[in-house]
Amino acid sequence: MLYSAYEMQKSMLAGASAMADFGAELLNNPANPFAYFGGGQILSSALEVFAHAAAPRGKPEFGLDSTIINGKSVAVTEEIVLRKAFGQLKRFVRAGVTGGPKLLIVAPMSGHYATLLRGTVERMLPVADVYITDWRDAKLVPLSDGTFDLDDYVDYLIEFLEAIGPNEGQGGAHMLAVCQPSVPCYAAACVMSADKNPCRPKTLTMMGGPVDTRMAPTSVNTLATERPHSWFSQNVIATIPAQYPGAGRKVYPGFLQLTGFLSMNLGSHMMSHYEMFKHLVQGEDLEADQTKAFYEEYRSVCDMTAEFYLQTIDVVFQDHALPKGEMLHRGRRVDPAAITDIAILAIEGEKDDISGVGQTKAALDIATSLSDAKKRYYMAEGAGHYGIFNGSKWRTKIAPVLEEWIAAHG
Repeated sequence: MLYSAYEMQKSMLAGASAMADFGAELLNNPANPFAYFGGGQILSSALEVFAHAAAPRGKPEFGLDSTIINGKSVAVTEEIVLRKAFGQLKRFVRAGVTGGPKLLIVAPMSGHYATLLRGTVERMLPVADVYITDWRDAKLVPLSDGTFDLDDYVDYLIEFLEAIGPNEGQGGAHMLAVCQPSVPCYAAACVMSADKNPCRPKTLTMMGGPVDTRMAPTSVNTLATERPHSWFSQNVIATIPAQYPGAGRKVYPGFLQLTGFLSMNLGSHMMSHYEMFKHLVQGEDLEADQTKAFYEEYRSVCDMTAEFYLQTIDVVFQDHALPKGEMLHRGRRVDPAAITDIAILAIEGEKDDISGVGQTKAALDIATSLSDAKKRYYMAEGAGHYGIFNGSKWRTKIAPVLEEWIAAHG
């Protein structure tokens, strides 16, 4: 019922968006005499802001066609290395470039597409052979393809690392977990280490990840702990309607996740749209387009399977299973002490309001068999959650730390 109501609202807003867009173009047309009267520019700008906010969105493109290596432009193409039901392993192939460290960027499965990490990929392309987990929208996966939970997530990561294969010398690819996947990435590292898997990662970097949410809990953590499992199952899980390939699948809808994120900083989002409106009124199209580009990505959301979402709530946020040494994978205990040779880098943002300070750093403390030489902590001053992996602080301050870590343990 919830999903069907949302689809009806989306259809209505899509029509309203198209009409508003048409009205804005009409008022901006130099051949229209009414465009030159007092309120024409203001009205057209208001319509344009509404049209952009209400428009339906699908999966964005990475759009990374080239990179700069040693001062020269190098063409970049996307290649699917391994395709599975709930996600695929994608590689960004740099034309004519061989060698270099292999880097698996693990995108969060938290309501947004992997393209949210476009800036992360773009920054690392000049220095690494970059792969990324390209998760699939659950509403597009038929029921016949089975289920996907946290155990499956860990299995996928292991398969992806094995598909990438080892780097030059010993050890597998370097792995970068951005936010949510920090726990399953850590679990995969533990399992592969215990099994002496030759493709286990050389390094594991976690940025803004909820390894131990008992540390500096945020509003996100509080929401996940103040209600019982049954509340989430009854109130935020919906059934995919008949018009999608995944009809009948139980999911945590992306639109609910987006609503939650927007409500956390509603004032800031309202001000961003007001600033966009002012830019349009003043004819500052470049500034307005920058805001549009951000929200084009931010508002593009996808669904998660109910079993993955609910298991994550239990294991990560309510039971704190990993830092307590109680996490299980396929009935087998995930032992952080099994990690003896994977260099771990924990990165946190000083102003992160999603994963509080200390939550990611906890990953270093529970790796009791790992030497201090293979552990590092970095606090990104002034960086919020999004700024850890996108924007100027990521490009100029954080990425160089990651590069040095990879080089030192390559």
